[in-house]
Amino acid sequence: MVKINSTSTSTLVSVIVVVALIFPEVASQALSPSDSVADNVSDTIRQSDSTIRVDPLDHFEKYRGGFNITNKHYWSSVIFTGVYGYAIGVLCLLCGIVYGSILAITLVCQRNDRRVKKVFPCNYKSCDLSIPLAILLTTFAIVATGLVLAGSARFHSEAKTAVNIIIKTANEASETIQNTTGALKGMESNLMEANVTAETSVNLDSTTEKLDDASANIEKQARKNRRLINKGLKLVFVATTVIISMNLVAVIALTVSGVLRLRRALYMLVILCWLMTVVCWLLFGVFFFLEKFSGDACTALDNFQENPYNNSLSSLLPCDELLSAKSVLSDVSAGIYDLVNKVNANISAMQATSDVNLAHVCNPFSAPPKYLYQPENCPANTIRIGDIPKALKPFTCPNAIDGSCDSLYYITGSQYTRVEAYTNSIQDVLNVYPSVEHLLECQLVTEAFSQVLVNHCKPLKKYAEMVWLGMLFLAVIMVLLIVLWTVKTRHEHRYNLSDGSVEPHFAPTKALESGTVKEIEI
Repeated sequence: MVKINSTSTSTLVSVIVVVALIFPEVASQALSPSDSVADNVSDTIRQSDSTIRVDPLDHFEKYRGGFNITNKHYWSSVIFTGVYGYAIGVLCLLCGIVYGSILAITLVCQRNDRRVKKVFPCNYKSCDLSIPLAILLTTFAIVATGLVLAGSARFHSEAKTAVNIIIKTANEASETIQNTTGALKGMESNLMEANVTAETSVNLDSTTEKLDDASANIEKQARKNRRLINKGLKLVFVATTVIISMNLVAVIALTVSGVLRLRRALYMLVILCWLMTVVCWLLFGVFFFLEKFSGDACTALDNFQENPYNNSLSSLLPCDELLSAKSVLSDVSAGIYDLVNKVNANISAMQATSDVNLAHVCNPFSAPPKYLYQPENCPANTIRIGDIPKALKPFTCPNAIDGSCDSLYYITGSQYTRVEAYTNSIQDVLNVYPSVEHLLECQLVTEAFSQVLVNHCKPLKKYAEMVWLGMLFLAVIMVLLIVLWTVKTRHEHRYNLSDGSVEPHFAPTKALESGTVKEIEI
């Protein structure tokens, strides 16, 4: 009989050792950082993002760096797209301050001025259209408020969902690395027990530490980014909801005070609504830039789908580096493929020269040159690498004191333990092989981005546009309302209509006939 301990056992051990030597190279290359990826993004890709805008931080020169959330000049340029809202808001604030100052000076001067004015030449109640117009504008303001609140809620929901998809992908990548680390740690322990060279053990240990650090860093960044992004989204949503709701209450109260002629409350509400109008213009600018940012992000995701290895996201997702490690992973596949074939050849030789009936080992990889991992294509009469110990168990010598067994057994107990440890380790590596392959090919990221691009990009842009359009409509209505009530209150004050009504007092008939109109004192 042919002894398994001199052929099959050594071959199986060789499989594990080769993978132990090659697999760390894959991990180290896949996880190695790059210092030059951001500089390698082509100008063509950058320009296709349509992010060429004025950058106020660069002396108002054009920003041409593409979509890059790590670049302050990108943020400066995209935030500056809402300059119309910011500028009008500041202008409203300044106009209000100037008008308020002039009005205060005028009132002070009028206290010492006893000049008289002519009575308004018609019945004030019959010619006043401000109340119906104010009610109409208030109705429009209510409609605009509903539009803003609905759009803001949907924008917040879509943005939060998209962020959760990205964070989930990061967690899956971290989990893949952790699984790989677990397999390598088990392999390292087995190699130490088998007295494999110290250099190999050190390489595995170094790679395991790198993987642990990378996994911890991904989890840390994912938690940090999730917290910061969710906090930012919640801040925008809550601030918008609270401000617009307060604005709605103030507008309704303003109209009610105007209709009921509550002069003091009307003055206070005009000032409050003026301040709210300034905020509405600023929020218009904010959501205008958020709509542009959403468009930039979606364009970048679309470019990533077309070419994951050279696009404006390469500074954040170095898929080209991960792709370079794919060749090393291919070497692992080729090595396992060749060695499993050798094991099966030895088994066939044994079956031809003895009565030993061992099942052949499943080769999980396809034939060269692709070496695709396809364990589902294994024949039904083969076993996995991880099941080899079960097949060898009946042929194992349980108590080999002097290293020899009787003729009924083929391998010693120590050899069986060694094969069991190695085959379990290599099976663990094969179990995480698909995940590692997806990680190296950026499949996790591509699938996540595809989901965001297909299901959430258009709604994000749609609802951001819906909010800024509603905010623009509301801000214009607010300006008209404030102007209307300001003119009305100024007019009433000028003609001393403190009781809310005007009844013209004409001079006696003789005075009218002589063309002289009685003057009243202000």
